Amino acid sequence: MPATHSRHLTPLKMLFALALVLLTATSSSHAEQSAAPPVSGGEVNIYSYRQPYLIAPLLEAFEKKTGIKSNVIFAKKGLIERIAAEGANSPADLLLTTGVGELTAAAQKGVTQPIVSETINQNIPARYRDPNGNWFALTRRGRVVYASKARVAQDAITYEELADPKWRGRICIRSGHHVYNVALIAAMASHLGEAKTEQWLQGLKANLARKPGGNDRAQVKGVFAGECDIAVGNTYYMAQMMLNEKNPEQKGWAESVKMLFPNTDGRGTHVNISGMSLAKNAPNKAAALALMEYLSSDEAQRIYAEINHEYPVKDGVPWSTMVQSWGNFKADEVALQDVAANRKRASELVDKVAFDDGPSS
Repeated sequence: MPATHSRHLTPLKMLFALALVLLTATSSSHAEQSAAPPVSGGEVNIYSYRQPYLIAPLLEAFEKKTGIKSNVIFAKKGLIERIAAEGANSPADLLLTTGVGELTAAAQKGVTQPIVSETINQNIPARYRDPNGNWFALTRRGRVVYASKARVAQDAITYEELADPKWRGRICIRSGHHVYNVALIAAMASHLGEAKTEQWLQGLKANLARKPGGNDRAQVKGVFAGECDIAVGNTYYMAQMMLNEKNPEQKGWAESVKMLFPNTDGRGTHVNISGMSLAKNAPNKAAALALMEYLSSDEAQRIYAEINHEYPVKDGVPWSTMVQSWGNFKADEVALQDVAANRKRASELVDKVAFDDGPSS
């Protein structure tokens, strides 16, 4: 009987062979995590900070394509804490958020898990995703200036200019602690440094027409009503006002202003994002990963653009006709992880200068 090859292997060769087997197994396991396996049917449980009507068209298209049903729990706050409290028994598969702050908070809280998906990485530029794979951006919204058509002649502006005394008593803005403004302040810190950002925030506070409060649309209403001449808000609120049939008076608010993209001739306009993370103990991981890859696809990005009038994160996907009518702009290319790293200090600066107390404090 011929001798087996194992009888002729030296201990060193046997160790090498074993290492090769382990390496092959590890590589195979990694490859399985690199893309969602084919999934048909089943369900995915979504915890969403985004309002259901904003994501419903996407989930319907995904179900039609895959047969996977989406179950959505919506809340304006507390979902990260809920996943943490539920622990290993959490039914959450996917977390959808309205900003990078929630994404980084979820990762820091330990309620997400990293994934490696070549599909997602090809679709979403590196500056719009976590280097460790814990979160990914889905849409972009410019943080712009809404200026009165009647009282503001200029057609260009910078964020730095918002602290210029010429705007004293003329600016409306929501709370400095809102995630949109925290992200903007954090982005300013990325460019200017902490000391200059604090000075800028003090100047902006001095120029406020009233105490910060309300949502972005309320700031545009303030311009319409003559309470202020310029307001800070996200781009997609223009579409929500212009298309609002339930509250048609908002169309008048929108028509009273023009949209200025700050710093578009320089470093670019600050953009904030909506995004997604895979939950740490996702019971339907394969279905959730399939949905994540779908949301980064051309089809889903086009739906986002057409339905919500947000800017796609995937290069090459066309903007909606309405968004195109607002004009082109240059987006700030600062990496979101750098903005996220400054969020805590940005929030502290809001308190330090007592921003939310208003201009007279």
